[in-house]
Amino acid sequence: MRIDVLTLFPQMFESPLNHSILKRAQDVGLVQIALTDIRDFAADSFRKVDDKPYGGGPGMVMMPGPVFDCFEHVQKLSSEKGRVILLTPQGQRFDQAKALELSAENRLILIAGKYEGFDERIRIGLGAEQISIGDYVLNGGELAAMVIIDAVVRLLPGALGDEDSPKDDSFSDGLLEYPQYTRPEVFRDMKVPDILLSGDHAKIAEWRKQQALERTKKWRPDLLKDCDKK
Repeated sequence: MRIDVLTLFPQMFESPLNHSILKRAQDVGLVQIALTDIRDFAADSFRKVDDKPYGGGPGMVMMPGPVFDCFEHVQKLSSEKGRVILLTPQGQRFDQAKALELSAENRLILIAGKYEGFDERIRIGLGAEQISIGDYVLNGGELAAMVIIDAVVRLLPGALGDEDSPKDDSFSDGLLEYPQYTRPEVFRDMKVPDILLSGDHAKIAEWRKQQALERTKKWRPDLLKDCDKK
């Protein structure tokens, strides 16, 4: 997979992309992540990429020119056209199902904006879909892009040490994950449930399923409502 990120602040990605699973996935060739600075495509010496909104109002809006020029440059870096995504609070909410869907793509092109948002012609002209990581507003799309990259890359075959690990993650089946335990068997008078020490894999699987259901009912009942609608 190839992931291109169009951003005003490529330096923000340096630490997240150079540690843990993301670094390992790049090192072994599972994913190539390329950062391109939108300011490099500004039309003036001041590297201006934003302007006041037509019709008035607060803030500044990302201008279409630099974004289009940057995008057209980036798209030529690979023969794969890529799925184009704008990171914006107005987009479809990102979830595990969307992460799984995106992990099947050969190329993603993520566009991270700043200020008051994008000129609408960017969305229309680039045929981009909009994705939001939650119902809140960030200073820009960089952190949202990092979240999507992390969630997607860990789903690529070979990215995790255990191929079954993502299957038990919270939200993978619509429920929160069951509680996990490891050594020691007793810690500060808190004991590992006996069922996990029984060696009865069928009963353990049933216990985990029940625990996942109970946790979801208690902490995220909205997920059960969503399951009923499917």
